[in-house]
Amino acid sequence: MKSRIAILSAALAVSATIGGVAWAQGAATVLDGAYTEAQAQTGQDQFSAHCAACHGSGLTGNGEAPALVGGEFISNWAGLTLGDLFERIRTTMPQDNPGKLSRDQYAQILAFILKSNGYPAGQKAMDTRTPFLNAIGFVPPPHH
Repeated sequence: MKSRIAILSAALAVSATIGGVAWAQGAATVLDGAYTEAQAQTGQDQFSAHCAACHGSGLTGNGEAPALVGGEFISNWAGLTLGDLFERIRTTMPQDNPGKLSRDQYAQILAFILKSNGYPAGQKAMDTRTPFLNAIGFVPPPHH
C-alpha cells in the first residue's frame, strides 16, 4: 500500500509540473494585476494598428494567425511566464517586421491581450524588462 501511495504521489508531482513551471504559493502571477488600465487602453490602439490585420479586431485569429483570447490561448501559455509571452511577441511580431515596435508598445499590446482575457489591471505599469516579467507567472483565470 505504501508503494502505491508513493507512486501516486510521484505521478501527481510530475503531472503538476509538466505544463511548465509550478508556481509557488505567494509568487506573482498575472492575476495580481500585471498592467495598468491606461496601458491596456493604449494597447488597444496599438493592437488595432499593428496586430488586428492578422489576429482580428476581436483577437479571435483568422485561421493562419492564432486567437489571442480564450481557452486555447490561455492553455498554451499557462505555466510559463509573462516574460515568455512578451519575448515571443517581441521577437516574432509583426510577422512582416519582427521587433519593429518599442518595448513600451509591446507591453501595451500585451496589457490589452491580458485585459481581453479577463485578467485584472493593477496599480503598477507592466515592466518592459524581460527579467522582471519572467518573475510573473502566467496562470489561467479562476473562471477558466
